[in-house]
Amino acid sequence: MTLRELFDYLSNNPAVVLAFFIGIPFTALLAGLMGKGEGHVSPWKYLYATLVYLVCVPGIFAAALAVYLFLFERGGSILNVNLLTQVLPIASMILTLAIIRRNVSFELIPGFGKLSGLMMMIASTFVLMYFLDRLHLVAWVNVPVVYLLLIVAGLLLTFRFALKSLIS
Repeated sequence: MTLRELFDYLSNNPAVVLAFFIGIPFTALLAGLMGKGEGHVSPWKYLYATLVYLVCVPGIFAAALAVYLFLFERGGSILNVNLLTQVLPIASMILTLAIIRRNVSFELIPGFGKLSGLMMMIASTFVLMYFLDRLHLVAWVNVPVVYLLLIVAGLLLTFRFALKSLIS
């Protein structure tokens, strides 16, 4: 199954997608009402961690895919965006994170730091890829591929630490 076939399947079966991306913010809202002020306590923080991962992994993927399509697939129009598979995951992620933030600090949710690190790494990778794509740099050099990979890894680490120092 290709990614296009998966998106076609999800577009043809919208009930499952809608139930998933509407159910997660609704569950977060119910958890916020039932455990008001107790979001940092053990059962609630693990529920919030599960909800954050369930909504952020598809949301981050949809955001990265949208950035890729608009930056590197230059023929794509914003009018061709599939609302069900490209916009709904991002909207559900933002809504769920806003609901959860009202009840508990993100620092108290287990594993949330790993997700923010993943988002920073994806963002820095896209910045680096876009910069290299815009340079139109074609180099015929006699450098082993290992050295080129080390240079790219070094640039990614530099971007990551620069973004981390800007945010802190």
